[in-house]
Amino acid sequence: MVEKSVEKPVETSVVDRRGVREVLHAAVAALGGQERPGQVAMAESVAQSMEQGQHLLVQAGTGTGKSLGYLVPALLHHDRVVVATATLALQHQLVERDIPALFEAASEELGEVGTYAVLKGRSNYACLHRVREGVPDDQGALVELPEGSLGAEVLSLREWIEEEAKEGGTGERDHAPRHTDRVWRQVSVSHRECLGAARCPYGAECFAERAKERAARSQLIVTNHSLLAIDAIEGVPMIPEYDVAVIDEAHELVSRVTQAATDELSLPEIDRTSRRAARHVEGSEADDLGDAGEALRDAIESTPPGRVDHMSEQLNDALTLVRDAARALVTAFPKEMPGSGGQGGDAASTQAKGWAQELFKTAERMAAGSDKDVLWISERDRTRGGNHLCVAPLEVAGPMREKLLADKTAIFTSATLKLGGDFDAVATSLGLSAADRGNTWEGLDVGSPFDYGQQAILYVARHLPQPGRDGLTQAHLDEITELVDAADGRTLGLFSSRRAAEAAAEHVREALPHLTTLAQGDAQLPELARQFVGDPHTNLFGTLSLWQGLDVPGETCQLVIIDRIPFPRPDDPLMSARQRAADKAGVNGFMSVAATHAALLLAQGSGRLIRTTTDRGVVACLDPRLVTARYGSFLRASLPPMWQTDDPAVVRKALKRLAGS
Repeated sequence: MVEKSVEKPVETSVVDRRGVREVLHAAVAALGGQERPGQVAMAESVAQSMEQGQHLLVQAGTGTGKSLGYLVPALLHHDRVVVATATLALQHQLVERDIPALFEAASEELGEVGTYAVLKGRSNYACLHRVREGVPDDQGALVELPEGSLGAEVLSLREWIEEEAKEGGTGERDHAPRHTDRVWRQVSVSHRECLGAARCPYGAECFAERAKERAARSQLIVTNHSLLAIDAIEGVPMIPEYDVAVIDEAHELVSRVTQAATDELSLPEIDRTSRRAARHVEGSEADDLGDAGEALRDAIESTPPGRVDHMSEQLNDALTLVRDAARALVTAFPKEMPGSGGQGGDAASTQAKGWAQELFKTAERMAAGSDKDVLWISERDRTRGGNHLCVAPLEVAGPMREKLLADKTAIFTSATLKLGGDFDAVATSLGLSAADRGNTWEGLDVGSPFDYGQQAILYVARHLPQPGRDGLTQAHLDEITELVDAADGRTLGLFSSRRAAEAAAEHVREALPHLTTLAQGDAQLPELARQFVGDPHTNLFGTLSLWQGLDVPGETCQLVIIDRIPFPRPDDPLMSARQRAADKAGVNGFMSVAATHAALLLAQGSGRLIRTTTDRGVVACLDPRLVTARYGSFLRASLPPMWQTDDPAVVRKALKRLAGS
């Protein structure tokens, strides 16, 4: 359990610097760490922003200790604070290590501290109704257990869940015994499948409801970007009222908010909703939805994949049919009888109705054709249900500004917030105006404990040809092999496509068989990371999931290879729409969208190299445009201040020295 025994938040007057420093010092000592000037500067600035209600962007390099830099002011703040992260790894670090140590240290300084709680999306908690009543099949009938090994795994998980319920546990997926996504779906529900606490016979025991109750009693709430976006921007009440939002890993926020506001409409989903509803409505409404789905299938197949700028009459008519059929189906469900409590068939009916309601909302949004949305057709093979429709917001800065920043104080922090040398690009994407800096918001760069000029080299292979659409050339493959050979392994390869990563891995395996070269897809990512860390003579090549979040300090990683500047694909429907909209607004769309996207990823990818004060190594970019193109200076200014060279001989000698040291 993460909730502490004292439930009343501390009423604190305006925080003075001495108080922040004393609590921070005690917390750092409790964690066995070392207090850094950047961490102190961050904590004081965050405390001041919280008290004055001014938004703050804080760039804090790896190793600064930024989590305590905002947790200490959050603890001392007089009102509730929400901390939102992008990754489960950071969330675990906060709730399992940093916050408990902080609360223990602060209790010695302050005598009494508030409470904290974790709040996640509903599907992260086990559902007692699903565990005890069964899982709906495609027709909506509740079935007891799947057969075979899957059934055995589900049974084992159910036993753990019942024990959690008996012991007052959290029922969180992260605490559950090892399992697959498929198994977890047998014991959890999405928000649309949930009966609601008032109708569910197990509402009083519900893990998700208990988590909300703990959050309502807590001064500090830890959640994720998506839940914050749903609560603040979508207007769905998920989080108790709060005063300040601290967004860690803030470089990810725009992407996560976009994901939370993205809807899909697939033919299998329409078909499944129709079949589930057919058991619970007496009229033809379920069949009508199925027919509307067939009309949409024909319309999608008649429309080329990609962004839909001008909706055809056929597609518009089909979406209207789906919208109207879904609305009619929702109204056709029988009203729940008083006292039924959501049991048996009533539960299946409620869940089927929830699917239909969600379908209606999505079809209605797509049919509206708002200029604030981007609609596109995404390609899938027929084994996955064929092509499907997607819709996402053209931009999230406006909703962020109107629905979060107008009412709350926001603290944004990350190791990567200054792109091109300043905060303007990121601030604008978050809904803050560059012209308002110093008035409604401030930017603070507390630096890094690392000496990048002494610890790292940025090598740009200027002599290589500019990357083309056909993937890596022979010259690129030879360059990669020579660099890996000089480093004697120890290489993390970050590639723009799976095809490029696999081609490079195959070439290096053939040329350097004495080294182990792993490619993303050879095994699950945690296993690949374990092998990479376990043997320094190992290389790991992969794509986007390796660019961010992989933490491999020490001699494991002394060379990071980046095959090309990671611009978004020209046919990416959302990014191309945003770039076009920026051009129409009189802003350079390429720089504000494509170059900013690339700068962020380059900074994140380069950040995989230096993770401690003793790390040494090379970031090798095989794309000469980083130094030859006009936008190259913007991209380089977004990277850590590494020593730069384009001389291959210098880099090979440096790598050989590191490998031999």
